[in-house]
Amino acid sequence: MALSLIGRSLKQSATLRLNETAAILKAKGEPLIHLGGGEPKGKAPLDAITRAAAMLNNAEIRYSPPDGTVEAKQAVIRYTEEFYHVRPEPEQVIISVGAKQALFFAMQAILNPQDEILYPAPYWVSYGEMAKMIGAVGIPVYAEDGGFYPRLKDIELRVSSYTKAIIINSPNNPSGAYYPESFISEIVNFCEKKGIYLIMDDIYHRLLFDGKKPFSVFDFAKKHDNNSKIIVINGVSKLYAMTGLRVGWAVANKQIIEVMTNIQAHTNSAPSPIVQAAAAGALNGIQSGVDSLRLTLENNRNVMYSRLKAFEGVRVTKPDGTFYIFADFSAYEKDSIKLATFLLDKVRVTVVPGVEFGMEGYLRLSYNTTIKDITEGIERIKWALDPNSPNELYIGERKLVRDWV
Repeated sequence: MALSLIGRSLKQSATLRLNETAAILKAKGEPLIHLGGGEPKGKAPLDAITRAAAMLNNAEIRYSPPDGTVEAKQAVIRYTEEFYHVRPEPEQVIISVGAKQALFFAMQAILNPQDEILYPAPYWVSYGEMAKMIGAVGIPVYAEDGGFYPRLKDIELRVSSYTKAIIINSPNNPSGAYYPESFISEIVNFCEKKGIYLIMDDIYHRLLFDGKKPFSVFDFAKKHDNNSKIIVINGVSKLYAMTGLRVGWAVANKQIIEVMTNIQAHTNSAPSPIVQAAAAGALNGIQSGVDSLRLTLENNRNVMYSRLKAFEGVRVTKPDGTFYIFADFSAYEKDSIKLATFLLDKVRVTVVPGVEFGMEGYLRLSYNTTIKDITEGIERIKWALDPNSPNELYIGERKLVRDWV
């Protein structure tokens, strides 16, 4: 079959394959523990549900403007003013079908084939594939010290005449690293000096621990006019447990938003007005649910981190935010897909292979679950990998016997 070059170049996600296998096992009644999840377990805010329900009860559901409804854009403007200390004009905001789509449309708006877009490693799995679909080139940037906190020097070494944009995801998926203000300030100044677009993927920006507070990228910018090359991407999925509603947004200069609006108009037209109403309800409503989620995640992080720190051979860095720990298991197995498959097969624990995020030998584990699942999940992993563990393990009524080295 004759398929496009871009279509043939896209990789199937090993994560999705593992999740599919996990779903089949769970449907069969297997005692599965899912430490690979990327969405909050709580319910969407009542303010979001009641606002969407009101629109449904009205029974008049029409096309949305291609850049979003007035209500949703007003909510994003207010949110941006509160957390980013700037008040964008309506023409500087677009509402999209999830933050992922906002990011993709932004990349389509600014990148040409052969252009390069840089992002620190480890990185979210879709950055490189999105660039590929545009004909651009994704360039991971690795910290010289092998850790999760790059320096400006690391970025500068990868910048070329083809570099058009840099993506910063902080706090980071999968590492949970929250880049310091000094680094963001340097990146903003560097991009302004070089005329490079800076895309801030801020989908986790309020899920911070240990007293850390979100700061605004605009605080470091010298340019606040319509020549600004800062693009902020955000959405309601992570903070408000609304992953299934698919609402995100971008804030940028008017020309970029105009192009993104044209792209959206010719593809999906616009997000459903119902989900935009729900998003506005969440953004304008009581915010105690976000604080509750953050406190729960911080406690869960502490439990998972302490268990992994006591796991001989596993190297782990304490996350600053998100709901992931990115741990180095290479002492046991350097092939992370092989290791993740092994753990699912032998002890029914789902994790995400680190190679998906650009770092082999690592596993991403989500603590966005129950304390019971965290402790039992790590116990199962340790039993499967540690040769000093007992030869037998009970999962419920089932006895497992380790018959591998």
